[in-house]
Amino acid sequence: MIIACCMATHSFSQTLFNYGNHAVSASEFLRAYNKNNTQPVTNKAKSIKEYLDLFINSKLKIEEAYNRGYDTLPQIKSEVDNLRTQIIENYMTDPATADQLVKEAFHRSLKDIRIAHIFISFKNSNGVVDTVAAQKKLNEVMAKLKQGENFLNLAEQFSDDPSAKINKGDLGYITVFTLPYDLETLAYTTPVGKYSEPYRSHAGYHIFKNLGERKALGKMKAQQILLAFPPESDANTKKQIAHLADSLYRRIMAGDDFAKLAMAYSNDYVTAPTGGIIPEFPVGKYEPDFENRVWALSKNGEVSKPFLTTHGYHIVKRISVIPVVTDEKDKNNLETIRQQAMNDGRWQISKDVIYKHVLKTAGFKKFPYNNAALWAYTDSIIDRKPLGIGKNMEKDASLFQIGDSVFTMPHWISYVQSFRYKPDGSGLKSHDQIMDDCIHSVAMDYYRKHLEQFNNEFRYQMDEFRDGNLFFEIMQREVWNKSQADSTELEALYNKDSKKYMWKQSADAVVFFCSDQSISKIVYDAIKKDPSEWQKNIEPFAEKVVADSGRYEWPQIPTAVKTTFIPGMLTQPLINKNDNTASFAYIIKVFTQPTQRSFSEARSLVIGDYQKQLEEQWVATLKKKYPVVINQKALAEISR
Repeated sequence: MIIACCMATHSFSQTLFNYGNHAVSASEFLRAYNKNNTQPVTNKAKSIKEYLDLFINSKLKIEEAYNRGYDTLPQIKSEVDNLRTQIIENYMTDPATADQLVKEAFHRSLKDIRIAHIFISFKNSNGVVDTVAAQKKLNEVMAKLKQGENFLNLAEQFSDDPSAKINKGDLGYITVFTLPYDLETLAYTTPVGKYSEPYRSHAGYHIFKNLGERKALGKMKAQQILLAFPPESDANTKKQIAHLADSLYRRIMAGDDFAKLAMAYSNDYVTAPTGGIIPEFPVGKYEPDFENRVWALSKNGEVSKPFLTTHGYHIVKRISVIPVVTDEKDKNNLETIRQQAMNDGRWQISKDVIYKHVLKTAGFKKFPYNNAALWAYTDSIIDRKPLGIGKNMEKDASLFQIGDSVFTMPHWISYVQSFRYKPDGSGLKSHDQIMDDCIHSVAMDYYRKHLEQFNNEFRYQMDEFRDGNLFFEIMQREVWNKSQADSTELEALYNKDSKKYMWKQSADAVVFFCSDQSISKIVYDAIKKDPSEWQKNIEPFAEKVVADSGRYEWPQIPTAVKTTFIPGMLTQPLINKNDNTASFAYIIKVFTQPTQRSFSEARSLVIGDYQKQLEEQWVATLKKKYPVVINQKALAEISR
């Protein structure tokens, strides 16, 4: 088994053919073959041979385009640059790491975890950062946990999360993407019944306890009516709102329209205009009291009795539940997860992998300079402080180099001016943090500019697009334009063998192309009543129906059933199952016997033949210029 695997790998890495000074591997050819031949084949060897001929000819044409310098044409460069800009963000992550993060998120999506939380803030009661006091408090909490004291009681007593005084730190169930990635990981790596080690975030310390797990419930789609309490409501006001909630509930139970009541009475200004419809949500999105009541609704259409939360009284109607996708091979679900992950903190992990890879692969070199002098010079420019030791720094000094990119003092000053403040607005970054962020930014910019060297998939896509444009450009110049413009040669080719260009069984007809099946039925029924008024009948449908009149050979006429065409016939609409479009024809005149096409009628066919002739002559010339040698052994191996 191992030997066979090694032999197969070796055959794919072999050169399949040479043209001129270039070699093409079997793997490169198979990549193109598999991409363009997705249907099952009955004779693989024949299929590969036919595609190889096309592949070789395209390589010769593209090589000729490069040699003529077509890749430097402004329109070609512009189109390639535009594509690069459009797709590059999709490749600004490490593929292997990104795939692993998506896989991890998928498996987490299958499970909901009920967690309790103790939060110890770095800020004291006066809002002043006091990490010493926070550490002391953490030590006390951890000591009590190790002594076996109740987690929920400790959360109520020590947690700086205000809600802990009410819920004892019980946050209810969470699922993937509910929490920031680092806290999500803390939850999913804590065993049932256990508490985690303290996790330090920018805000303070977090301790989780896993209170229980269950299969993920999925996402809920619901409607709600929220009767919110006005600020500083007294007991009488809250009582009146409670009575209103009961009254609305009774009206709903009596058959009143939930959506209309939501639009009229709900204080949720986001959902009220849509009839109270809440965007579908997973567990952990809202506070536990609300979610527990909503998820307790067991049937679609079921309405909850009014219930109270910190926001006011809610009446919720369950619309549907979207179950969790459990198939790991479901491409649509994986793509949805990927998009969510790209907007999540976990994606930074993939970027960090790239950063380290760039420094290792391209190389990082720091030039000799004095850190104190650098910052003195920087402060003198940005904050107009005295130059001091900064006078020893050269204004154009090189600071570091990544690959062939040298980062100089002017670049540094520009970067510091833009990025010296923390993103959360809490003040200036430290000197070391600014330098680390700067190196990271330059490394990622280097990766962006040299992405083809780091990411094979990106390089393949860019090469395919560029080569495709070059192929089109040179075919346009060498074949398509010439065949269209050379009327003398076209007429000569027609006259040389005019019998080749005969009408087979055909008909003068109007063919109708409809945007969807329902439109085709309406138009079909209208035209059937009076075919002579077909133009009038399609006018109301503007771009949804297109009509094309002309002479068509019978196989070209769309019809859902095989039939013999007769004048005045309206063929049965032919439905395209791929996009639900439909087409049918109105037959005006029928020609049952073969007749000669005039030159104008045969022109498109003659052009096709002339193009084939020009292309064959040109390819023969290219094969002399770029001799082709096929490795028959490698071809035989990939054809098995």
